[in-house]
Amino acid sequence: MSSFKVSDIITTPPEAFGSELQRRVYETFAQKGIPFERVDTDPGQTMEDCQHIDAKIGVRIVKTIFLCNRQQTEFYLYVTTDDRPFVTREFCGALDIPRVSFASAEKLWELTGVLVGATTILSAILPQAAGVHLVMDRSVAEGEWFACTDGTATCFVKIKTRDLLDKYLSGKNVIFVV
Repeated sequence: MSSFKVSDIITTPPEAFGSELQRRVYETFAQKGIPFERVDTDPGQTMEDCQHIDAKIGVRIVKTIFLCNRQQTEFYLYVTTDDRPFVTREFCGALDIPRVSFASAEKLWELTGVLVGATTILSAILPQAAGVHLVMDRSVAEGEWFACTDGTATCFVKIKTRDLLDKYLSGKNVIFVV
C-alpha cells in the first residue's frame, strides 16, 4: 500500500499560490470561463505517483517534455501520453527540424516558470514563453479530457481538451503530430 497522498477533487483555486504561473493559470481559467477539477498531492515524481493521481481524477496525466535545439535558440513544449516513449528521431522528423535534446532546468524556469517535475503546456500564457513552440500528440488533442500539473508538482488539474485548445491556448499556434 502506497502512502502517496492525493486529496479529494477540488473545484476552486488553491488558497495560496506556489508560483506566479499557478496564480495566472487559475486567473485565466476564471477569465475564460473554464471549469476545472484539481487534486492536491505529494510531489508527483514517478509513474506510480501519477497512477494514484489518474485514479482520483479519472483521466491519465499527460507527459510534457521541454526540449531545445543544439544552439539553445529554439524551445519546444511537447505534450504526449504518459506511456509513449520519447524518440528524438520521430519528434524531429515530424517537425522537420534538426536534432533536439532536453533543455536545462535553468531554461525551463526562465521560459516557462516551472521547476523540473512540473512542466506544463499551461505555461504558454506567460509572456516569456511566447517563443516556445507548442507541440501535442494528436491522440492527446482528440481526447475529451486533459490533465496536467498547474505549474507545481503538487497540484494536478483536469479540464476539457476543447477548453484547453479553444479557450486557454486561444491565439497560440499548437503543432499536432502523430
